[in-house]
Amino acid sequence: MSGRYLHRRPDRGILRGWGPAERRTLGLGLIAMVATSAAVAFEYGRVWRLGSAPLPRDSDDLLLAAEEAAAETARVAAAGYADVSPSETILFNLLASFVATFALARGITYALRGRATFGPFRDFRVGRRHIHHFVPGIALAFASGAAAIVTRQEELERPLALAFGTGMGLTLDESALLLELEDVYWTPEGLLSVQITMATMALLAAFALGLRFLRRGERIVLEDGSDTAPGR
Repeated sequence: MSGRYLHRRPDRGILRGWGPAERRTLGLGLIAMVATSAAVAFEYGRVWRLGSAPLPRDSDDLLLAAEEAAAETARVAAAGYADVSPSETILFNLLASFVATFALARGITYALRGRATFGPFRDFRVGRRHIHHFVPGIALAFASGAAAIVTRQEELERPLALAFGTGMGLTLDESALLLELEDVYWTPEGLLSVQITMATMALLAAFALGLRFLRRGERIVLEDGSDTAPGR
């Protein structure tokens, strides 16, 4: 991780020490978090309204009804995921793992700013050379991509897509460094182009595919007479 490339000005507090690019990055992250939370809450409320769990106004035990709705929402997501075509599942795995890895890498790298370690994470060195996380990312993407091409086994393509997306996330998170041939990770060049374009596109694509899973899951779980309460 690139934790050692740090504040080039005194630490005057969390936000006051940030430049415009870092503030825009924080804004993008907050927007993504709010959008994700809103999507989850919307689907949860939709399943609660259409499913078998008692509605809040009809329930004697609100907590128990909420738990039942949460379990049914999980069944909807699992059923939709299992019902789509292999190509859709593979693409979703790739995009979801890419987004998650990208966000996790940025978060861990930020946590390493100004400190030697963060939990089990630390800068990795071989001799005097600092090994950036794009190195294992490239290796993982190459290995999983080659395995998918060589094996051509459908049952392996879903987990290999997860590995490939993880490698993509680690590599593209530091793509500005590869382009500039110097560490620009925490500069505007390193933040704006990679985070705004790649992360936003992947996040939107993953949401679009995820919505397909959920709608198909609703048809399987909620429209089945056995899973629908009488009179609902």
